[in-house]
Amino acid sequence: MSESVEAVVVLVTVPNAETADKLGEALVGERLAACVNVVDGVRSIYRWKGTIERDDEILCVCKTTRAALERLRARVVELHPYEVPEVVALPIEAGHAPYLAWIMASVD
Repeated sequence: MSESVEAVVVLVTVPNAETADKLGEALVGERLAACVNVVDGVRSIYRWKGTIERDDEILCVCKTTRAALERLRARVVELHPYEVPEVVALPIEAGHAPYLAWIMASVD
């Protein structure tokens, strides 16, 4: 395993496959993410405007760099249909060195 403080994973939930595909294609196409995994079948339970909501959603798992994080966040907010989209970044503590190098090379 190789340490990396430059690569991050960003979690974004979306309401449907069309939005997930549009978002993933934009982020990868614009070199804001090296990869976006689309995970269907997510059930979200959350508090919104004073009530508990339950929705079926899709989780987008975006691999990017710390340097591109703010630009990725801004683009997600621009493309996302939610009033307050989830954009949560988690550091990658360690990983397979060639994969981490690929993330770094794939993102501008």
